[in-house]
Amino acid sequence: MTANEYQALAMRTLNPDLSPKDVLINGVMGLCGESGEAIDIVKKWLAQGHELDKERLAKELGDIAWYLAETATALDIPLDTIFENNLKKLAARYPEGFSAARSMERGPEDN
Repeated sequence: MTANEYQALAMRTLNPDLSPKDVLINGVMGLCGESGEAIDIVKKWLAQGHELDKERLAKELGDIAWYLAETATALDIPLDTIFENNLKKLAARYPEGFSAARSMERGPEDN
């Protein structure tokens, strides 16, 4: 399955009553909320002695993917384009692969 195929299938469950503005707001807030749930699982593992709940974390990653697709849909941008542009940005930032030195040399234009 491609990212665009996922986006199309996932958006079948988008709330049709939301305005385009509300779709964007819901998407960004959903990304924050689900990311918080993901970090809570990792926090419990790192700081509270729990086993890492990989199954639950994978489910949260799926929720993050859904909200990413919703946000991209609100912007009328295919997920494939989002992913391709991100890879181009990373290749420009780290042409030889990740380097801590290049990471520290980043300027404001590297966001």
